[in-house]
Amino acid sequence: MVPGDLLNRPCGGQFENILEAIGNTPLVEVARLSPKPEVRVWAKLEGRNPTGSVKDRVAKAMIDRAEADGLISPGQTILEPTSGNTGIALSMIARRKGYRMKAVMPDNVTPERAQLLSMYGAEIVYSEGPKGSNGAVELALEMAAADASYYMPYQYGNEENPLAHYNGTAVEILEELDRVDAFVAGLGTGGTLMGNGRRLKEENPETKIVASEPKQGEDVSGLRSLADGFIPPIIDLSVLDRKIMVSNRDSVIWTQKLLREEGIFAGVSAGAVAYVANRIAGELDEGNVVFLIPDDGWKYLSSGVYTRDVDEIEDLDSQNFW
Repeated sequence: MVPGDLLNRPCGGQFENILEAIGNTPLVEVARLSPKPEVRVWAKLEGRNPTGSVKDRVAKAMIDRAEADGLISPGQTILEPTSGNTGIALSMIARRKGYRMKAVMPDNVTPERAQLLSMYGAEIVYSEGPKGSNGAVELALEMAAADASYYMPYQYGNEENPLAHYNGTAVEILEELDRVDAFVAGLGTGGTLMGNGRRLKEENPETKIVASEPKQGEDVSGLRSLADGFIPPIIDLSVLDRKIMVSNRDSVIWTQKLLREEGIFAGVSAGAVAYVANRIAGELDEGNVVFLIPDDGWKYLSSGVYTRDVDEIEDLDSQNFW
């Protein structure tokens, strides 16, 4: 690569507070993961946000809108279903702004996520692990219906979720690349794909928007299979050009490839997205493929995916990774 090809915009700077430091994350080329030299593959490193995930963008956007609309006041309790990252982001913001936080999440998530929630002062209510994030949504909705004092941003139905990407993440990508031929992200709440997809297609209607989706019944923390029965209200399937299913096994293998071949320490859902990005890159003759890495790997260390061979990981197909 010729020096000067990359526009280096460090994500550092001077900010009034930690919330202002959200966003402006690095876009890094991962050349070793591209099957063709004519196709450049880029990773958007969302683990560089303050609490280590893309959900900082979403949490800030939802709370900013709630405050602007007078829906929440200091001392009130925020209630939110989460597989971890959104709850952690909301908990940090709640502590910073003077709200209480109650997170509903599956009881089979990695312990690091529960520890981070507690560290930020959140109260945790556990839902049934086998039901995954759908179970957390069900329980949180029941709790909100029974107690009107809660404010629930409800990331699955809140338009500020995709708008955080439409007005933020996608704009940052377009500032760095002249063209985006394909964008790949995990299918979770749908916010990342909807917001980036709409903005990138406005710039170039030919940009392919591709979802990485877990196989039905496999719990990968943060992502969901639409075949499991719950389609978040913010999802518009017409924005997607393709959905590609990924197994837990392939997610772990590609998480390890990111670490070993590119030095990128990422959460397991990033492996699922990288797998799909590589597949899409193999179908193109040239161009840029961008995939989003939702978080870093700190919350998943206890799973052993970074130090063990994939065949040595216990209960691989039943762990809640995404």
